[in-house]
Amino acid sequence: MSYSRYRSRSRSVDSSDVENPGNNLFVTGLSSRLTDRDLEKHFSTEGEVIDASIVLDPWTRESRGFGFVTMATLKEAERCIKYLDRSVLEGRVITVEKAKRRRGRTPTPGRYLGAKSSRGKLLKEVFPKQVTCSERPLQLTLLV
Repeated sequence: MSYSRYRSRSRSVDSSDVENPGNNLFVTGLSSRLTDRDLEKHFSTEGEVIDASIVLDPWTRESRGFGFVTMATLKEAERCIKYLDRSVLEGRVITVEKAKRRRGRTPTPGRYLGAKSSRGKLLKEVFPKQVTCSERPLQLTLLV
């Protein structure tokens, strides 16, 4: 029999940051025409909305079809799950469930530089005068 220790893949140190007390909702099936305000208005029928946000693609700024709504209380969030799950919003059937996290993931700082093999070419495009490439590890000098 083998015993292995569970290792979290999360980088978060504070577990309270990850756990959702129940008032943060995950909403899927959203129309690409929907705005944060439309989402807030739909959920405000069941209680006070603290925050409503639709997740956007970072490059195209288009809706990814899902979002998060934070209600003021757990009771209001449960009411949203009960009455708004499988409801129609902007002609689309949406699903509403308790989010796994208290808030959405925070974006990774910095910029994605692509696969290692294309990194030098991409860096030359981003920093044309400051980058030199060779077979050795890439060295970047920023002039401030």
